Amino acid sequence: MSISQAITCKAVVCWGKGEPWKVEEIQVEPPKATEVRVKMLYASICHTDFLFSTGFPLPLFPRVLGHEGVGVVESVGDEVKEFKEGDIVIPTYIGECKKCENCTSEMANLCLKHPFTINGLMPDGSSRMSIRGQKLYHLFTCSTMAEYTVVDANYAVKVDPGIDLSLAGFLSCGYSSGFGAAWKEFKVEKGSSVAVFGLGAVGLGVVDGARIQGAAKIIGIDKNPYRKDKGEAFGMTDFINPDDEPNKSISELVKEMTHGTGVDYGFECTGVTSLLSEALEATKLGKGKVMAIGAAMEDKVPLNFLAIALGRNLKGTIFGGIKTKSELPIILDKCKNKQLQVDQLLTHQVMLEDLDEAIKLLKQPDCVKLIPITDK
Repeated sequence: MSISQAITCKAVVCWGKGEPWKVEEIQVEPPKATEVRVKMLYASICHTDFLFSTGFPLPLFPRVLGHEGVGVVESVGDEVKEFKEGDIVIPTYIGECKKCENCTSEMANLCLKHPFTINGLMPDGSSRMSIRGQKLYHLFTCSTMAEYTVVDANYAVKVDPGIDLSLAGFLSCGYSSGFGAAWKEFKVEKGSSVAVFGLGAVGLGVVDGARIQGAAKIIGIDKNPYRKDKGEAFGMTDFINPDDEPNKSISELVKEMTHGTGVDYGFECTGVTSLLSEALEATKLGKGKVMAIGAAMEDKVPLNFLAIALGRNLKGTIFGGIKTKSELPIILDKCKNKQLQVDQLLTHQVMLEDLDEAIKLLKQPDCVKLIPITDK
């Protein structure tokens, strides 16, 4: 057991709906019995951080942002057996007990004992973070954009220190969600065809997963021309910029590249809800499969019923179907062994206190992933 006190440190805080993010000094409590306190080394900004700062799906403020990152265990609760001080870990937003109905099934990765939550609190219903005496909400079970964070040990995964830690944090959400969707959820078949809507970190993860699975044709779709080279670095074979042919739908353009039949698999990675129907219509009649991965800002989405009625399938996923304790280490090992193109994601690094510069860089067309470094 580690005996520790509250720590004052810096964190990225969102105070309200649509308000600018601020680097603030906060207090982080010691871990309780089943928890670990982590000194964050690297964190990255994800689309979902912006989504939650709008107040969707729950307007819980003030909130410490961040759910991608990697750090070192600073102290542990007295019931924690899996981790010790000095261990390198990734905080996660999905748990795995390895015993419940979902954990023992190949069909699901959402643990019933340690569930996926969006209420901004620890499993016991309280927070470990505060600012000037006011409670701070966590983001999921993580809040990685802080110099220190506290997570339940069931929501952490040990990392081999031999891996490039600046890249390991990318594997805790976006990239792995895409990679898992192709590798684990759909198990893309060798020789098949794939269309990827959006070539951010999620979409590039799909491209990498489809490449490893042996897909013969991987079509990347993005309005940002800078993403063409990135997609090709991950294994993309063809590129569509919808702005180049504004009089045609994306599904039409995909079918033109596939002799009129469409692709075997479609992956919607943007969260733009209108693209779900486009993705469905871009797949083959009677057998096309589409995975909805991108986080949307709407509770309900419009769908072309006929696109589904004609035998296509639509499935959603959280974290690409990956089980955090048993399967995320497999992806980490692939990263360590240079089997994945994760290093191609990193385009910029800044210090945590240079938050305004980070936000500006994220709006640049050549930016894919940016790391606010939390440890000096």
